[in-house]
Amino acid sequence: MSLQPTSAASRVNKTIKQNTLFSILIAISFVHLLNDSMQSVVSAMFPIVEDSLGLTLGQIGWIAFTLNMTSSVLQPVVGILSDKKPSPWLLPAGMACSLLGMAGLAYAPNIWVLLLAVVFVGLGSAVFHPEGSRVVYFAAGARRGLAQSIYQVGGNFGQALAPLMTMYIFVPLGQSGAVYGTLLAITALIILYRVVPWYRNQLAEKGRPAPKGKPAAEGATVQKLPAYSNRVITFALLLLLILVFARSCYAAVIGSFYNFFLQDEYGLSIRQAQLPLFLFMAAGVAGTFVGGIMADRFGRKRMMLFSIFGAAPFALMLPQLPLFWVYPVIVILGFILLSGFSVSVVYAQELMPGNVGMASGLITGLAFGMGGIGALVVGTAADHYGLSNVMIVCSALPVLGMLSVFLPKDRR
Repeated sequence: MSLQPTSAASRVNKTIKQNTLFSILIAISFVHLLNDSMQSVVSAMFPIVEDSLGLTLGQIGWIAFTLNMTSSVLQPVVGILSDKKPSPWLLPAGMACSLLGMAGLAYAPNIWVLLLAVVFVGLGSAVFHPEGSRVVYFAAGARRGLAQSIYQVGGNFGQALAPLMTMYIFVPLGQSGAVYGTLLAITALIILYRVVPWYRNQLAEKGRPAPKGKPAAEGATVQKLPAYSNRVITFALLLLLILVFARSCYAAVIGSFYNFFLQDEYGLSIRQAQLPLFLFMAAGVAGTFVGGIMADRFGRKRMMLFSIFGAAPFALMLPQLPLFWVYPVIVILGFILLSGFSVSVVYAQELMPGNVGMASGLITGLAFGMGGIGALVVGTAADHYGLSNVMIVCSALPVLGMLSVFLPKDRR
């Protein structure tokens, strides 16, 4: 018997590969960049509002907590609802919420109004991510890892803009510079004007991504996936959430408090302290893209083990280094740590086929919410025990990456 694929199977495989639509992927990735740039405005303002509104590190932690919890805890809820009834109109609606949040950040007179504006920014992000992930799912074809990486690169690049915003917008202009964030939302709405009709057509032609055991389209040949019991899936998801929490909590600590650590320990100015942060996040952008490609070749599980546990040595040494060595080490740390982010999303989607929105919401949402709790704890602890001591303790978080060895094998 010949082991060569049939001509029909070859045609199906060829069609799947041709269905990777890079124009849509790039467009939704750019919208992701704009969305996460608006979230970055919040963290970019931390050194400014600490001075202008007289905030403590604990209150800074509350702002980070509010952003993460609003944008994160609601994501699985939106994901579950959108799995049942995908709604393309949620994409522009989320951007409208973020636009209101940007205007509120610029003119908030106290922490309470600031927190309310942050809620609007977080709500817009919570609505965008599950539907954005479904757009990627439809546009990906057979190249899931690459597609998710392209999408995630946009988000990570948007986050990487936070230090630059601090340096070039908020240091010279102060809090009112946040009003320029409204331009980000308007640009996103213009792009979505082209993406949403395509997404609506995909839903009309194909419906939502097919649940386990059901073909995606009439007459399609679907390879049977290896059976996972509900117990195995639950265990894998819990373990995955722990791993993503370790990474997102540590990344939140770096993004929210490391610039204060640099100012206290090395005597850097607010502007100078932004450079290591930018290097960390920019390296993470490159790591995210490379990680998705490597995961398609070497497997999701291996990539997650490398990305989190592999970053542990560099995280542990970072608070102890002379300033000269901070710059190269933080580049390596950012590249490795964030190389597995998009991989985690794809792994969760493959654990729960047919629940793309919920899987994406759990990983990019709930886990980041737990990272926000970590930021709140770190800020409060820093007020009581000193930021230097807390940073040293937090540097051990990536060690939890060793738990990746207990994940089930990849489910393709």
